[in-house]
Amino acid sequence: MEEKVSVIGGGTAGLVTAKRLAKLGINTVVYDQKRVLGEPVRASGILSIKGLQKIGMNYSSAITNTLHGARIHANGKTMNISSKPAVAHVLDRKRLNDICHDEAVAEGADVLLGKRVTGRELEGFSSEGIVVGADGAVSEVARHYKIGSIKNYLLTYKAEYNTSHDDHRVVDVFFDGKVSKGLFGWICPNSEDILEVGIGVDSSFGNAMASFKKFISTKEISDVIGNAKRISEGASMIPVSQRSRIVDPKSRVLLVGDAAGQVKPSTGGGIIYGSIAGILAAESIKNYFEHGADLYQYERAYRKTFMLDIWMHEMVKSFYSGVGNMGMGFTLKILEVLGFGRFLGRYGDMDMPSEMARNLLRLGSKNSEISFG
Repeated sequence: MEEKVSVIGGGTAGLVTAKRLAKLGINTVVYDQKRVLGEPVRASGILSIKGLQKIGMNYSSAITNTLHGARIHANGKTMNISSKPAVAHVLDRKRLNDICHDEAVAEGADVLLGKRVTGRELEGFSSEGIVVGADGAVSEVARHYKIGSIKNYLLTYKAEYNTSHDDHRVVDVFFDGKVSKGLFGWICPNSEDILEVGIGVDSSFGNAMASFKKFISTKEISDVIGNAKRISEGASMIPVSQRSRIVDPKSRVLLVGDAAGQVKPSTGGGIIYGSIAGILAAESIKNYFEHGADLYQYERAYRKTFMLDIWMHEMVKSFYSGVGNMGMGFTLKILEVLGFGRFLGRYGDMDMPSEMARNLLRLGSKNSEISFG
């Protein structure tokens, strides 16, 4: 069989996968139905610095702002999380996708735009090589090969406003189960003079746009955006449950990114997980071609790397989705009194909460009583 991989989908996860495959010397072609990659931009661009470093891309030219913390709001209570070292960057998602494209091409991958792949073509690709489905939450590759299913989705709606924030180094997160059931609302300074305001809701809750209108009409948000000009807006659908499987070894098909449900359930962020998964997939494909290794190696590696953290993100989401506004406000008050915000600022990890848990255990081993304050 020819050592050829067809990557369906030219988003970040697909292009990172293609870059690693090409670097490993594998003939790689990316197909995307869009004529211009990365448009329209529907998702937010807050990415942890630790996560970005793991992906290994030269993302610096895509940075529009740098964040040092967050303010978490619920039922009139606030918990502050602040870190002296920067913890996250806000990235221009279109520019990020262009960088991923250029790096994949520089390694030798071919990228074909304006090309919608048919089921017959998919069968041809998988018969002569391997197919990687990186074609988003409603994956045609997953549907065609009947690879698992995604049961839970979040709906988001966001807009950018031409105005400034009181502190462009922090993002504000708002929990209100009556408006944003299943996720939260946010205000993110994308730059010093552009604010992003958005909200996410469980797909069973209702319309994200309707929730967004309620959100921006609240005093907390309307006081911030005032009469500022809205310069862009858009909706998206995010998978927040994992597919039961992400590999079909018989058909030689693997899924990465949103197509596989590789998203943090507590926030809906998927670039870091999906991109690292793409790198794992590429390594497994290389071992398959060179040593006849089982393609399930990829699925095992992914689950070993992420399943504990995904479970912890699911526990966080279950808590804030079920505790109610008063309960969430009370929780924030107690955590603020305990100094948990300072602990998160020092030891927290946006992507890997298991790292925070390990730090907590290490502190516990040094002290018979743990005090966050």
